[in-house]
Amino acid sequence: MTEDNRVENAQPDSIDSGEAKTGNPPESPPVLEEKVVEEHAPRREHSLVTTTLLILLVFSAGFSAYTYVDSGRRINDLTTQVSSLSSSVQTLSASLSESNDKLNTLSQTLSGLTSGGTTTSTGDVTAIYEQVKESVVLIKSTLPLGTATGSGFVYDAEGRIVTNDHVIEGANSITVTFINGTIVPTTVVGADPYSDIAVIKVEAPAALLKPLKLGDSSALKVGEVVLAIGNPYGLADTLTTGIVSALGREMDSSSGYPIVDVIQTDAAINPGNSGGPLLNMNGEVVGINTAIASSTSTGIGFAVPSNTIARELPSLMSTGKYDQVYIGIQGTDVTPSIISAMKLPAGTYGTLLTSVTRGSPTEQAGLKGETKYSVIDGSYVPIGGDVITKADGQVMKSLYDLILYMQRNKRPGNTIALTIIRGDAETAVNVTLGTRTG
Repeated sequence: MTEDNRVENAQPDSIDSGEAKTGNPPESPPVLEEKVVEEHAPRREHSLVTTTLLILLVFSAGFSAYTYVDSGRRINDLTTQVSSLSSSVQTLSASLSESNDKLNTLSQTLSGLTSGGTTTSTGDVTAIYEQVKESVVLIKSTLPLGTATGSGFVYDAEGRIVTNDHVIEGANSITVTFINGTIVPTTVVGADPYSDIAVIKVEAPAALLKPLKLGDSSALKVGEVVLAIGNPYGLADTLTTGIVSALGREMDSSSGYPIVDVIQTDAAINPGNSGGPLLNMNGEVVGINTAIASSTSTGIGFAVPSNTIARELPSLMSTGKYDQVYIGIQGTDVTPSIISAMKLPAGTYGTLLTSVTRGSPTEQAGLKGETKYSVIDGSYVPIGGDVITKADGQVMKSLYDLILYMQRNKRPGNTIALTIIRGDAETAVNVTLGTRTG
């Protein structure tokens, strides 16, 4: 034991002193050194690899988790963006559709422009004429001292024809000529001289009775294209075109009362056109051509509006007449000079009553006319009477406004509430309207 221990302890010295050259080198120390290398190096490498793999696995899992979360966020963002883009596309599509509609409308308007600046064309006018020409007739009235011609149009399939009262007034006999030359006798159904409207009736084959439709004259606009068809100077089936020059005109009549709410047109109207239809570009009757401003056409013609015709026809066809409202006053529009002379409130509008007819509805209601005369603007004017400023609460700036309001809205027997100024006080008076008799 002692020797072996010494040999082992001396081994490093023998190696260092070169004793390995004179004898066999000892085997144990190298073997022991190789065992250390064979036993410990693989364990360290295995541990390092395992650690590395674990790190890589953790890093991979974390990266995968981050990628999953980030991808979800990106998908949500992308979904939101797609939804917003889809909404924008829908809005843009709607805007484009609206723009296309406007462009189409503008294109149609531009394509219909003529040199006169109206939105119609020769083709449109021709088409309307072809559509309505067989409904317009020539009317010949035999009078005690000669004959007169005018126009009219077929109103219904029962053979009733609408024309002017002055076309058939005082006639001993009346005939109607259709466009194909057929002539038939006629009878008077009803007439209203105050609006210059009349209805006659023929017995004619159904094939000849092609009614025209009444349009809404209140929808007319100044500048709108209109067509007049009639028989001027006996020249049958004549078409003229023009525009609505003005609305709400007042026109004198043979009855002595003004015809209100009249259409003014520059479509050529001449003697013989009376009673013929004034048409809009839908081929609807918006008026009856009635009068011109002088004995020859000067580009100023007048037509009774279709709404007046529609209001009166039921009564004309059922009773032969139409009762017009009657109030029984004469008056003049209030002017600054009248305001000054009568010491009315500044800015007063309305109708100064110059006279009240004896026994009239207004006299029965207590209204008063002039009390004295005064020189106003160089003329003697009856002043001092009541001043009508409102009717049923609506401002009436002129006598025409009052007449028009009653024509459109009142019938005999109706009550109208008039607001008047008498002296320096304002008061309200109810008037029960009567029936015009002469």
